Amino acid sequence: MHQQFLLFSSLLIFLFTAPSFASQREDNQVCAAAQEAYLKFRGLNSGNNAAYIKALESVDPKTFGISVVTTDGRVCEFGDYDAPVSIQSVSKVFTLALLMKDKGPDFVEETIGVQPTGMPFNSVLAIENQQGSPSNPYVNAGAISTVSWLTTQNEIDRWKMIKGNLDNFAGKKLKINNDVLQSEMEDNKRNLGIAFLLDSYGRLGTSPLDAVTTYTKQCSVNVTAHDLAVMGSVLANYGSHPLTHKKILNGDYVPNILSSMVMSGVYDNSGSWFYETGVPAKSGVGGGFIAIIPGKMAIGVVSPPLDEFGNSVRAQRAVSYIVNEMNLNPYAKQK
Repeated sequence: MHQQFLLFSSLLIFLFTAPSFASQREDNQVCAAAQEAYLKFRGLNSGNNAAYIKALESVDPKTFGISVVTTDGRVCEFGDYDAPVSIQSVSKVFTLALLMKDKGPDFVEETIGVQPTGMPFNSVLAIENQQGSPSNPYVNAGAISTVSWLTTQNEIDRWKMIKGNLDNFAGKKLKINNDVLQSEMEDNKRNLGIAFLLDSYGRLGTSPLDAVTTYTKQCSVNVTAHDLAVMGSVLANYGSHPLTHKKILNGDYVPNILSSMVMSGVYDNSGSWFYETGVPAKSGVGGGFIAIIPGKMAIGVVSPPLDEFGNSVRAQRAVSYIVNEMNLNPYAKQK
């Protein structure tokens, strides 16, 4: 009965949204492809919820929602598109954008780095191998360093800056999942170790404790598939918000953000993902996933079960299906 209700709800959304797509054949086809992806993969049972964070392990593994937001503000959504999950590492994309606004892309390249590590996202060895460099903004070391260098007076102001930025991308006030925050704060010794190691190399702009606390809050913000697609659509639209019509980011920074996402966005599977799809994407262990098709759209998916790399299984399959069906790989011969 639950699945029938979800399908009925999804079809209603499609029917009510479709008229706004009628004048644009490609948008209509994308919506149809997203619906097909939802129906095709909603029964996929591969993967497991993240077990090392208790609050994530308890999320319903059947949760699965897809949202597509185009650069001209059209939206289509299916399944549990409004089910909240914690944003986790997907947040790294938007705080990277914030640091670029604050200090520019050259600072990011010189201070954080833009090189893939070839190691797990929470690797300590990667820091040592790179003589203290965080390597890139999408591994934990790089993300912790990123929040630390924002120009603020104290931890409170730093958090307000980060949260306000996430809200601006989402076009709404997002909320912290306190259960996730508490769960992560109780078991963040590895991130603290990473932060102290970075600090010993002079790679933090604030204290290790402040940096990790702020980073953990950032990862604990709740988002839906809809929120993720909206946030991603700002990047797809080169910094202009398709729904609020506000200028959120200098469009010149978008290529830097997306190119670094290509190298490290889906952890140790980044190379295979880009090889197969040609599309920049970012995942989070909460089950969130975004894919950016520059100049066209963003796809947001939530589905908690993860593969061995920490990426949502259903999300990868669904996005890959949409990309292939719509020939969205920019390197593919256009049909």
